Amino acid sequence: MKFDPSIVQARCASPLGPMLLAATNRGLAGIWFEQQRHFPDSHSWPQAPQHPVLQAAMRQLSEYFAGERMTFNLPLDLQGGTPFQQSVWRALLAIPRGKTISYRTLSERTGFPTATRAVGAAVGRNPLTIVVPCHRVVGADGSLTGYAGGLERKRALLRLEGAA
Repeated sequence: MKFDPSIVQARCASPLGPMLLAATNRGLAGIWFEQQRHFPDSHSWPQAPQHPVLQAAMRQLSEYFAGERMTFNLPLDLQGGTPFQQSVWRALLAIPRGKTISYRTLSERTGFPTATRAVGAAVGRNPLTIVVPCHRVVGADGSLTGYAGGLERKRALLRLEGAA
C-alpha cells in the first residue's frame, strides 16, 4: 500500500480490541485492528486524535459497536490501493449490513468472474476494516474464510450485524 504524505493517525479502543485509524486530506484511509495481518508501519505518521475525520470515524465506530449505527457516513480515501483493489473495495461497500456474499459472487460483481483468487487477495488487503465491510465475504459454501483481523472478529462482526 502507498500512503499519502498527509496521513495522520489516532488509536481507539473497541470491543474487539485496540484499533489504529488513519486519515488524509481526502478522507479516512485506514482502520486496522492492532496485530492484524497487513498492519501498516505507522511510526512516522503524526498523532492527530482531534482530526475531524478521525473524530467522526471514532464516533461512528462506537455507535456501530453499540448497535446504533447501520451504515457509515465518512469520506473515504482508497487511493493507497491499485485500481483493481479500489474496484474490489468499492464493490464491498455495496454489500448490505446483515448479508454475506461469496468471493465468487464478489468476483462476478466486480467484472472479474475468473479472478476469484485475485479478488480475495484484494479483499484481504482492504485498509478500512468494518467501514468497507470485507467481513461480509464468505466461502462458496457459506463458511467463514479469511479475515485479516482473525476469524473470531469476523464471526463477532457478523453476529453484531445479524448475519451469523
